[in-house]
Amino acid sequence: MPDPVAETARPGSDLETPVLARLSTLDRFLPVWIVAAMATGLVLGRFVPGLDALLGAVTVSDVSLPIAVGLLLMMYPVLARVRYDQLDRVTGDRRLLLASLGLNWVVGPALMFVLAWLLLPDLPEYRTGLIIVGLARCIAMVLIWNDLSCGDREAAAVLVAINSVFQIVAFAALGWFYLQLLPGWLGLPTTSAEFSVWAIVVSVLVFLGIPLVLGLLTRTIGERTKGRDWYEGRFLPRIGPVALYGLLFTIVVLFASQGDAITSRPWDVVRIALPLLAYFALVFGGSFLLGMRLGLGYARTATLAFTAAGNNFELAIAVSIGTFGVTSGQALAGVVGPLIEVPVLVGLVYVSLWAARRFFPGDPTVPQEVAR
Repeated sequence: MPDPVAETARPGSDLETPVLARLSTLDRFLPVWIVAAMATGLVLGRFVPGLDALLGAVTVSDVSLPIAVGLLLMMYPVLARVRYDQLDRVTGDRRLLLASLGLNWVVGPALMFVLAWLLLPDLPEYRTGLIIVGLARCIAMVLIWNDLSCGDREAAAVLVAINSVFQIVAFAALGWFYLQLLPGWLGLPTTSAEFSVWAIVVSVLVFLGIPLVLGLLTRTIGERTKGRDWYEGRFLPRIGPVALYGLLFTIVVLFASQGDAITSRPWDVVRIALPLLAYFALVFGGSFLLGMRLGLGYARTATLAFTAAGNNFELAIAVSIGTFGVTSGQALAGVVGPLIEVPVLVGLVYVSLWAARRFFPGDPTVPQEVAR
């Protein structure tokens, strides 16, 4: 896997050493560390009494403070890498923007609704929780997956920002549509739920706004005082590993806070996992094929696929807990989301890099280290 946090090559770089030889231990064994972080969190949550209450004692926008800190640490280095002076080349790509909006706000929620009803017809709480997960489009961890797959950072920043605006405007309306209106039309049981628009606004401002402003200020000040070569050649490699440390920390805390709920109901976790697995495979695969069909090039195709497949699990969990309670089936479904999403999307990073070599020969957006 190319180095996502230190010296990710871009078109035109001259790399002579083999890929694996240049990777740090953290990058080379990233899937191992993620699985270990998940297992550590589950064990802590299962066998340390009162840990979930301690972790949730202080919250930021209905999200545990430790998880909030981890998310901010995870996002800041990635957003500091974005070249903000190049965002206009992304906003002018109507194919990318329209495809992303359609996938995120039409296809994704509709597909999750269908899968939830098909595979969980007898479990209404879990079904509702999954529908909420489908409505919460990703604005945080997707930046990590995009960077690991050598996607277009500037495009990812724009798409995440657009998803954030739509999340504020559309989340409550889509929740009403998929939980009450559409089931009523189809003669299915409906679910009454009210979502706080203010809570969604705060979530977006905290988990996207803060690291976005810090990233923009860091790049602006760094380039003005030291120049772009110093900023990208020396500063970014130093702060880069913080993103993956933040990712691992977030995973440990997240699973520790819900470890008992997950391990005490293993069969329920399996039932919830099935529609999630189908969802990630179908959305990622379909989005990747659409990007290829539209001729977006590898980097933007990967970005389109990951921004469509990822979900805002922290928002889904917060909404489910706030609406239905911390011990509800809806909350458990939200918690199982990252349990499945994290390892699956790590695997899809490798699939994406394989596809870059297989289907994009000679594509200038594929780094040389990936093309080999």
